[in-house]
Amino acid sequence: MSERLSVLKTYKLYVGGKFPRSESGRVYEVTDAKGKWLANAPLSSRKDARDAVVAARKAFGGWSGATAYNRGQILYRIAEMLEGRRDQYVAEVADAEGLSKSKAAAQVDAAIDRWVWYAGWTDKIAQVVGGGNPVAGPFFNLSSPEPTGVVAVLAPQKSSFLGLVSVVAPVIATGNTAVVVASEKSPLPALSLGEVLATSDLPGGVVNILSGRTAEIAAPLAAHQDVNAIDLAGAGAELAKELEIAAADNLKRVLRPQPVDNADWSATPGTDRMTAFLETKTVWHPTGALGASGSSY
Repeated sequence: MSERLSVLKTYKLYVGGKFPRSESGRVYEVTDAKGKWLANAPLSSRKDARDAVVAARKAFGGWSGATAYNRGQILYRIAEMLEGRRDQYVAEVADAEGLSKSKAAAQVDAAIDRWVWYAGWTDKIAQVVGGGNPVAGPFFNLSSPEPTGVVAVLAPQKSSFLGLVSVVAPVIATGNTAVVVASEKSPLPALSLGEVLATSDLPGGVVNILSGRTAEIAAPLAAHQDVNAIDLAGAGAELAKELEIAAADNLKRVLRPQPVDNADWSATPGTDRMTAFLETKTVWHPTGALGASGSSY
């Protein structure tokens, strides 16, 4: 009996709910912590970045218009799907980050829990950052949060999965759509995440995942007139400065890079990354008068 050849996985981008190869046809080698070849990942081009923005913009209306409860259900479904494929992600994270199986498992479990955590926040964040405002005069004055729009997210370079989830989940939990640039050195867990997103009721285009040279992909995203905000988590100091200058051209919201590579991603994240990409809409409405006394409510 002849020895069977294993079927190697072909990693592809995730754009608009589909799995294209880079339009350039380019790939680059991805290796593990010891330099062993793992796979060829797509080397995204500027055209891929522009295509991802088009997909994200197309999906924005439906996703931002969905109820917060529905978004929470979908985020929870993502956690369910990840739980079912836990062993695959443990192996990919272990290879990508040079971790033991037990440490990789802890990272994957924390990432799954992070989806659940943000799923619970989708219909609660408005109560924290919105509300009625006391004003002088016969008016109701109400403030409510609204999503910023299309957000470019540069995922952390060293935390290939937990860090990735920690920057993507809060963006979409609040109704934004995302164009994600995966860790340049360790993109495989991110590309595999696309397979889960595609089967978890998340509408195509809400999250788009690109792999390749971070600087090469980030430059057109920062300058793109239809990208409303950018998270620079995965950018070094020099690149971040260049991207901030480009982003200023159309007044993008910019979340500046934090010391993320040594961050404890398993810690409770708080609400900062959700509120970073929310706008506040304030509405005034006359209360009207009641009865002959002129009292109002």
